[in-house]
Amino acid sequence: MTFDVEILFKIAAIGIAIAILNQILIKAGREEQAMLTTLAGVIIVLAIIINMLSEFFDTIRVFLTF
Repeated sequence: MTFDVEILFKIAAIGIAIAILNQILIKAGREEQAMLTTLAGVIIVLAIIINMLSEFFDTIRVFLTF
């Protein structure tokens, strides 16, 4: 398992896009949609992190079996 810097950039890009979209929706008076977009962004980032943790624990399990 290697830690790619691309993953950090991907998470940062998602965060920036969600923040911009959130501000646009709040200015338009759509606070509910802004909250749902923020929640969707958090769920997407959590899915990426859970996938990385799964790969990490698989790697640890392989090393411990030797």
